[in-house]
Amino acid sequence: MDDHDDLRQRREAIRLWLKGTRAKDILLRVGRSRAWWSKWRRRFQRLGARGLHSRSRRPRRLARTCPPQIVRLIVQTRRRLVKEPVGLIGARAIRRELRQLRLGRQLPSLTTIKRVLASHDWLPQRTNRPLAYFPHPLTTLSGRLHAMDWTCRYLEAGPQVFAFHTLNLRTRACAQTIATDKRTATVRAHVLHAWKTLGIPDYLQLDNDAAFCGGYKVPRVFGQFVRLCLFVGIELIFLPVAEPERNGDVEQFNRLWSHAFFDKRHFRSPAHVERASPTFVCWYQTHYAPPKLGDQTPAQAQRSEPRRRLTQAQLAGLPRELPITAGRVHFIRPVAPDGSIALLNETWHVGRRLAGKYVWATITTHTRRLEIWYQPSAQHAWRQIKVFAYNLPETVARLRPQFVHA
Repeated sequence: MDDHDDLRQRREAIRLWLKGTRAKDILLRVGRSRAWWSKWRRRFQRLGARGLHSRSRRPRRLARTCPPQIVRLIVQTRRRLVKEPVGLIGARAIRRELRQLRLGRQLPSLTTIKRVLASHDWLPQRTNRPLAYFPHPLTTLSGRLHAMDWTCRYLEAGPQVFAFHTLNLRTRACAQTIATDKRTATVRAHVLHAWKTLGIPDYLQLDNDAAFCGGYKVPRVFGQFVRLCLFVGIELIFLPVAEPERNGDVEQFNRLWSHAFFDKRHFRSPAHVERASPTFVCWYQTHYAPPKLGDQTPAQAQRSEPRRRLTQAQLAGLPRELPITAGRVHFIRPVAPDGSIALLNETWHVGRRLAGKYVWATITTHTRRLEIWYQPSAQHAWRQIKVFAYNLPETVARLRPQFVHA
């Protein structure tokens, strides 16, 4: 609808023009620009007085609606995927299936598919929670970075099933083992399998489970898992306590395993889950396209990944009693209100001015040194803010040559 003053100005300008007033004087009178005057003069010359009214801003053409046959195809594909023993049922999975039908220009977009799914109440409700700046290891470090986590499910008969997952954060390739517990020996068996499958990474990020960090009783504890990783030259990165979203990539993979595999089938025993798991791993590696890879599968991305797999000879040479080996262990921690952080059952003072901020702490075993670093944002450089002596109660072994990273 026209504003009354705007319409009055247009009529006044045309009235003056019809009287022979020069354009310069008309613009001074109404206080508008030459472009404005050219527009409304042309509109008057073409349409007369009715041309001085504003046109409706309603689009002349409505957005192209999805043809009924495509809607039916989307619905049918979604219903078929629900019945599959392995796989996803979301918009990306549906579009990947439809692409194989070679629909050409009729291939619906993700937005169209989501609109159809929403009309059937098939889309989950999401809530976005803003997060403070966090120094993500994937963007902070250079080198091969893996992430590890486990997820637990209960079978109808009562026993628990633990699925251990290691993910290459660049290629999204995975290694999986199934177990009935999460003891240190189980974790060890999983990572040995992952290192033979995906290769030995430069860094491994994980949470603070007791089986990973060595427990919560003894100060300055280096558990068997930490010692194993140091022995093969891996630098561990322990993420903040009780913040699972910080390991979001592998947490998302855990949910994918549940939705696309575990929740779609009935399992009689943990052994049944273990026998069926290769089906999921094969589907994920060769058929599923993770969002961060575009249309590429993890198997395709992994082909260009340089890998240094754990050999059988190296596996046989692992000592029964693992020493503390020369290397580094990292921790990302929020600073408490009193200005402290906790590492391996000890408290270290950083400073109250950083309360609520995240800092990066690094223990270098062979120099017996603890360094605290801080980065205000991704646009700032890292700054060392504290250095502490970090004495260890035993001799630190040298890293063996076969585990030195190139």
